[in-house]
Amino acid sequence: MYEAAAAHFQATGSRAFLDIAIRNADLLVHTFGPGRRRAFPGHQEIEIGLSKLYRATGNAAYLDLAKFFLDERGRYFQGSPHAPEDPFAVYDSDEYMQNHKPVLAQDEAVGHAVRAMYMYAGMADVAALGGYPDYIRAIDRLWENVVGRKMYITGGVGARAGSEAFGDAYELPNRTAYTETCAAVGQALWQQRLFLLHGRADYVDVLERVMYNGLLSGVSLDGTAFFYQNPLESDGRTALYQGQVGRAPWFEVSCCPPNIARFLPSVPGYIYARRDDALFVNLFMTSAAKAELAGRTVGVSQETGYPWEGTVLIVVDPEEPTEFALHVRIPGWAREQPAPSDLYRFLDASTEKPSLRVNGRETPIELRDGCAVVRRRWIKGDRIELRLPMPVRRVLSHPLVTENAGKAAVQRGPLVYCAEGIDNVGRALDLVLSDGAAFTAEARPDLLGGVMMVRARTAASSGNAAAAREVVLVPYYAWANRGAGEMRVWFPRS
Repeated sequence: MYEAAAAHFQATGSRAFLDIAIRNADLLVHTFGPGRRRAFPGHQEIEIGLSKLYRATGNAAYLDLAKFFLDERGRYFQGSPHAPEDPFAVYDSDEYMQNHKPVLAQDEAVGHAVRAMYMYAGMADVAALGGYPDYIRAIDRLWENVVGRKMYITGGVGARAGSEAFGDAYELPNRTAYTETCAAVGQALWQQRLFLLHGRADYVDVLERVMYNGLLSGVSLDGTAFFYQNPLESDGRTALYQGQVGRAPWFEVSCCPPNIARFLPSVPGYIYARRDDALFVNLFMTSAAKAELAGRTVGVSQETGYPWEGTVLIVVDPEEPTEFALHVRIPGWAREQPAPSDLYRFLDASTEKPSLRVNGRETPIELRDGCAVVRRRWIKGDRIELRLPMPVRRVLSHPLVTENAGKAAVQRGPLVYCAEGIDNVGRALDLVLSDGAAFTAEARPDLLGGVMMVRARTAASSGNAAAAREVVLVPYYAWANRGAGEMRVWFPRS
């Protein structure tokens, strides 16, 4: 409600909804806090909402309450408050809701994955808006743990179905992966906030990975059915959440459908960012925006066929000539880095490199925090052309991910691919993708709403290694839109 009220106020200028949220939040401010009731919410969502109310109203009491709820966590055992002298004391309490340690002492992602993602996003809000460097250090440690040990190649998080939770380090099963759609949304929210805190492209790389793969898979192409779970392998028969094999129009716990419905319209706000006299182009989508830089209004627009094509045309339109730095993200996958950690790596190096032209002139790419930075006096109509090669690449996991031992996944640009039985003579689980397989990419506007299909020419079925056959791959996000059937993301290499 708080987020909706802040959004309504931002969009319309009307206080009708905002004033209702303020009355409700004021009740909480007078009920909870030091010297009042001590408690924390069972599901970490209100911290994000309180932070948005603070931004909308300037009332610091809302931000203070968000911080209070976070700081209360990890200081209770079976409902009894503890006031330890050592703020980093560890209690034998509930990892499921991240109540096992004070938030500043947490360095491993544990428990319910959605709760964790929302909590980390709330911590980032409090850190940024309140100026708490100890919070930043805590979420930086947690980010390294998630991205380095507990993230699927799709960007999804949450390995265990029983408690919708993170598993141990490198515990990333494919067929039983839970990777809830809400956890993917929470991952995106957290990564965006980390980028705004630090300004590094690493976070946008993860944001893009989860957006195009583990999050988008949560909704059908026609927008009417949803996945609660997003496994990376399926036999086409085993039921997922609430007994459905494919996507469902609704769930008893109906968090995922509205979470998709609120996230997708928010995507335009993730494309660009600004800081001082710097303009960031983070995501590549045909779009247009205006920003205030150096006291002047600067327009920026893009034309691109991304993620199917790697050419991005950016046009800068300042109201008058203005000097500023344009930061254009060079995705990690285009810099030989499928993830900003050693959790995933490409099998083979690519000889194709990104290139950048300013007004038709080749410009050396000077990387800073994952972005090509061009500082100049910009005039209306200046054009930047980014070219990102998009070869089909094989991806390997860290050796400690035992589930993927001897297997490779396939990626092209930001998209992870999978094989579905419907494209492969009814079977996908018996496919082998040898290291020598040659890939071709084929535009198919008639398939799955328009996709780039990938074919592998020298693959063989595991049932008969001598019988080489073509394997057809489609983007993972689009699987299960043509009925139930086998699917896999990770393929045996021999």
